[in-house]
Amino acid sequence: MSMIRLLLAEDQSMVREALAALLGLEPDIEVVAQVARGDEVLAAARQHDVHVALLDIEMPGMTGIEATAELRRDLPGVKVVVVTTFGRPGYLRRAMESGADAFLVKDAPASQLAEAVRKVLAGERVIDPTLAAAALADGASPLTERERDVLRTAADGSTNAEIAAALHLSQGTVRNYLSMAIQKMAARNRAEAVRMAREKGWL
Repeated sequence: MSMIRLLLAEDQSMVREALAALLGLEPDIEVVAQVARGDEVLAAARQHDVHVALLDIEMPGMTGIEATAELRRDLPGVKVVVVTTFGRPGYLRRAMESGADAFLVKDAPASQLAEAVRKVLAGERVIDPTLAAAALADGASPLTERERDVLRTAADGSTNAEIAAALHLSQGTVRNYLSMAIQKMAARNRAEAVRMAREKGWL
């Protein structure tokens, strides 16, 4: 039996160790690398010659979605399974656009994760059916990439001047992007627009 070499990327050490232990019980899966940061995924995948990367979405350094895009670009042979605590339809859409082969919520049983790992290696795509239905119902994000950037930067309460400096834009341009994003989200203000976009997984 040829072993599936797996990389596990998850910033919460207890969750990561539990997943590693459970997946390690599978007769054909070997967890050969574990990282806690998204920006460590590519180097670890390359160093350990992994077949499949199991990535959490919310990690320091780089999100699992960004790490997926990096793997797809630099190591296209590595299959990517994205797991998340947050069953947000927008996350599913963005993960798939970045090149993920599977998308599952983290409370799926370990046997289901293991099965997803085997299926993606066989060339299949695996998507949590509830999330797939919600993503179709929700539709695509109405926000442009720039509007997303501005909302994301505004999320910590930054002023227009601070957002402008961070993104190398003029304050007038920042105001326009914020105004458009608030309008598209049918939100009352920027805080509500940020909250709504986060809930849908668009940020």
